[in-house]
Formats: sequence, C-alpha cells, structure tokens
Amino acid sequence: MNDAVLESRALQVHIGGKSVCGGLDLAVGRGEIWGILGLNGVGKTTLLHTLAGLRAPAGGEIRLRARPLAQWQGRELARVRGLMPQDTVDAFPLTVLEAALAGRYPHTSGWGWESADDLRLARQALRRADLDGIEERDCATLSGGERRRLALAALLAQQPDLFLLDEPTHHLDPHHQIALLDLLAAECCNGKAAVMTLHDPNLAARYCSHCLLLFGEGATVGGPCPEVLSAQALTRLYRHAMHRIETTAGCCFVAG
Repeated sequence: MNDAVLESRALQVHIGGKSVCGGLDLAVGRGEIWGILGLNGVGKTTLLHTLAGLRAPAGGEIRLRARPLAQWQGRELARVRGLMPQDTVDAFPLTVLEAALAGRYPHTSGWGWESADDLRLARQALRRADLDGIEERDCATLSGGERRRLALAALLAQQPDLFLLDEPTHHLDPHHQIALLDLLAAECCNGKAAVMTLHDPNLAARYCSHCLLLFGEGATVGGPCPEVLSAQALTRLYRHAMHRIETTAGCCFVAG
C-alpha cells in the first residue's frame, strides 16, 4: 500500500524562463519532515506553491493521498493540506482569535458558523503557539514574530494531514524558532507530514528527516538528511565554502 501523503512524478516547475526542477520524483510519507534548501531566488517558494496546488506545473504530476492534485476541490483540499505562506496580509481587521479560527473554515458547515469545538481548537492552537491571553488584540498590533506564530496557530487549528510551510522561522527569535519546529515535529510524530522551505541548514539537520536541495537550472538532489546534507553538497548549493562541525548537540554547518 502507498503510504505517501504527497508525491510528485517527473515534476517540472518553471518560473521567469528558468527551471526550478526538472523531472522531480518525490514521495513524502507520514511522519516525515522535508526541508527545501537553496539560494535566494532559486524557486523554493514557487515549488512549494506548486505542491500546494496554487500554480500549475510545467509538466509531470502531483498526487495527494495517491489522488491527482488536480482532482481535489477547494474545501476538500483545505481539509487535507495546509499552507503557511511566507508573509500574511490582512484584507480587513481581525482579532487574534478570529485569525486562528480561519483555520477551521474548511471544517465548518455550509453556513460557515463556528461551533464550540471550533472555538476550543482555535484557543488550544493559540496556547500551543504561545499566544494565549491576547485573543482580542487586533492583528495589526502584533509584531512580526507574533504574526508568524499566529499563522502557525491557524495551521494547527486547520488540522491538515500535510503541512506546507514557507520559511516558518522567518521573524522568529531563537527560542520561538525551536518552539515552532518542536510543535511541527510533534504533529509529524502523530502521523502528519510536512514540507518546508528553510535558509538555515542547521535547522534542517536538527528537524528534517529528508531534504531537497535546489541547485538551480532544474538540478535537484533529495533524500534522507544523513545522505544529502554534507559540507560538499552545501558548498555547491550556497556557492560558498561550508564546513561540518561535530558538537555534543549534533553536527552543525558553518560558512568558511
């Protein structure tokens, strides 16, 4: 039986006349966390949005739960995959609780009214994201880091099988970076799966089970982190000398 939550077959993604990936075969299983690494502008966000179904691939196929992504409808799709974008823009004023409740929309009735259980799950997600006690604050008054944690809370409230996150640690201090990724790891330990873009290979080494390296011009390398993350591969990836250092907390990579 195919246990992959997300698959791509011979996937081709293009943007601005350049190839992000050419012929990418990917299988993201339950319990796995995939990190997408690469230089700025190489197409990490474009690939993530393609995997989310927000843009059509140039070729190949994407499957969610073994079913072609193109066959999924909006609300049905949102019950299974959730996306945390790189930045959040509010079209109209919202309180923190209302923003978290937005994650429950795919699960509400046709009238869109939230149930007591929806409220409970939204408040629980806010607590997990260290945002309890500010439910009535206007989102416009939040710091960049608080907005990032609120985006995570909405995603947790959504309860998808697949988490797609674009630079989830953006704007976060080290404490909240670790706290956010700990929450994501806990979700995946319970049978979820995640794919996220990252700039820090050390966070990838610490939290990801697998990595996908985007080298540009369609070239990619993907697989389990111990096989993919090396000083040689990262030097090629970032076009800058990278060195691996062993510490009591595990390996880390530093720029030369």
